[in-house]
This record gives sequence, structure tokens and C-alpha cells, in this order.
Amino acid sequence: MIDKRGFSVVDVGYLPVALGEELVLSDVVIVGAGVIGLMTARMLALSGCRVMVLERGEPGREASWAGGGIVSPLYPWRYPAAVTALSQQARQAYPVLVQELLDETGIDAELVACGMLMLDAEDARDALAWADVQKESVLRHDGNSLRQRMPWLSTHWHEGLLMPGIAHVRNPRLLQALQASLRRLKVDVIAQAEVVSASGTGSKLESLKTSDGREFSADHFVVCGGAWSRGLLGLLEMASPPSVRPVRGQMLLYRLPPGTLPCMVMADGRYVIQRRDGHVLCGSTLEETGFDKGITDAAKESLMASAARLLPALANEQPVAQWAGLRPGSPNGIPFIGRAEKDNLWVNAGHFRNGLVLAPASARLLANLLQGEKPSLDPLPYQCL
Repeated sequence: MIDKRGFSVVDVGYLPVALGEELVLSDVVIVGAGVIGLMTARMLALSGCRVMVLERGEPGREASWAGGGIVSPLYPWRYPAAVTALSQQARQAYPVLVQELLDETGIDAELVACGMLMLDAEDARDALAWADVQKESVLRHDGNSLRQRMPWLSTHWHEGLLMPGIAHVRNPRLLQALQASLRRLKVDVIAQAEVVSASGTGSKLESLKTSDGREFSADHFVVCGGAWSRGLLGLLEMASPPSVRPVRGQMLLYRLPPGTLPCMVMADGRYVIQRRDGHVLCGSTLEETGFDKGITDAAKESLMASAARLLPALANEQPVAQWAGLRPGSPNGIPFIGRAEKDNLWVNAGHFRNGLVLAPASARLLANLLQGEKPSLDPLPYQCL
């Protein structure tokens, strides 16, 4: 028997996973343990679903971990309305989410609402018009104002747009907190569990098999595979999988005294962010290199030049680390959220640079749709069919 959400009514209880089991039953199996997959799992588990998460590598170690953690799209006025709608809902959700995770797990994801300063944006007039329509706070500073109010900047900037309410979150700690929360909710997140095949009948998917031979059966399956989502959906026999591609982004890490950088600063698509403990992130590149996640000297030199230009205090500093991640690029940056070609196959992927930005709202929308509830946002712009 199936309830109105498509879940089996029989209550078999929580089934822990053991390496020797041949078949594991759940209400929902989620493929991908980045921020989108983890938040979707948490949202569904909190509503009473039995959820299993499969991760091809290590949970929370791909694009969600690699980015800067800015809780806003970069230059938000340049994005379609569909991204703005998700972003605004997610920004409202983050303070509550971070506090809930701290209370549940003791892990502080360090949400810091320090503001975001965008320097010499060529479309400043568009930004101000967008802010007026969206009721967003955007403060315009000319060169003199920047030099007086922000003496830590270089003196060559002509103009700055400050969005004072924008925050950043320490994404590795957010991912740790989400995993700890899922453990409390008895959600298994299984590492090194690459999906290699699927079985089903007609328009329904019945189970997934992983590379170690285990099989996972569920009433619903959700692909949250980031840059790997297109390949996963092809494997699951979706005839026209969404156009999601890997886009490499490289980052640098510096160390300065805490408080050196009062707000996030951005110009020409590059940014610097300082964490509470003094670490400074500089990012990021945009490279069409397929699934190559290697780092390069050319990117390091380019990012170091950007870091020094954005924050002169970094001019004589050497980065202490460099890494790269693969973003899930999508047309116009609009993610795919909704049902795929199978009746019980769902997608929550393709967030490009904004996976962490949009995660709470994306997870909520997907959970609404999967459970047959009234959606929190109009789902039409995100359909993948």
C-alpha cells in the first residue's frame, strides 16, 4: 500500500546498514552527499522519512567544501528571477539553520553577516535598480567615501556597492554539522558508494546497486550529484538528462591577524573573505577542464594578483594552501529541482556557483514536491523535463 506521498505504509523501522547486507530499504535514497544532498536528507528526515545517502567519494568534500561560503550569489542582480527567489528564501533560512545545528551538534558553522563590497562594477546602475525592486539594501560609495571609510583598501578604486546584510558561512564546518545532525536523525551517509547500475520496471525505479555490490531499494530516489549529476541520470536511464557540466574553481588560503578584513570584498568576479580565526580565502577561477580537479601554477599566480589588488595586506603574503573543486554548471545558473522521467526519480542539482547559497531553499522545494505538499516557491522555472 502506498500513501499520498508515494511512500510504503508498512513501518519496517530504521534499518542500519551493514557491509554484508544485500538489500537495504528506505523511503528515500539520495545520491550525493554535498550540501544539497545533506540538506535535502535532513529536510526529509525531519518530516519523518527514512532516508539513506550514497556518496561516490567522501561526504562533503567536493564543491560544497571547496567554495568560499558566501550566502549570496556574486553580483546578485545579474541572475535570473528564479535564482533570486531561491536565494532570498535561503538567506532567511540560514540564521535559524545554523543555530539549530549548533544546538543539535555543538558545531558552530560561523555565520557572519559582515556585508559584501563589490568594487567598480560596470553595471552599478542596474544593481541599484534591482535593489529598489527587490527591496534589498545596496549602499553606493564613491572613491572618496571608500578611502575615508575603508582605509584597508587600495586607493585606486572609483566606486563600491555595499550590501551590508550579506553573510558568509564556514562551509566545511556547516558540512560537518549537517552530517552530525543526520547521525542524530539515524540517517546513514555511506562513503565510497558509487552507483553503478539501477533496476526497475516501466516508469518506476526500484533499486540502485553500488560498486561494492550492495543494493538499495526505496520508494523515491533523488539525484544530488553535483557535477556528476548528468552522468548519474544517464545511468538511471533518463533519456535527456539535464545539462549539468563540471566547471573547475581554484582557491587560495592565507593567514592574517583576525579582524584585518571587516567585510567581504569583490571585483572582476574574484573575492576575499576572512574567517573569525584570521584565515583569508581568495577565489576563484572559472575553468572548463572537464573532471580535472588539479591545481595549477597559472591559477595560483592569477589569484595571488587578485588577492593583493583586493586587499593590499596580502601583497607580501604567501598562500598557505591551494585547492580546487568542480562546480555543477547549468544554463543561466538555474538549478534543476523536480521530478525526472521516472515517476519516483527526482533531481536537485545544477546550482553552479550557488549550491551553498541556495541549499536550504532548494532542499525545501524538493521535499515539498516529493511529499506532495504545496511548494514553497513556484516550481516551474526549475523543472528538468
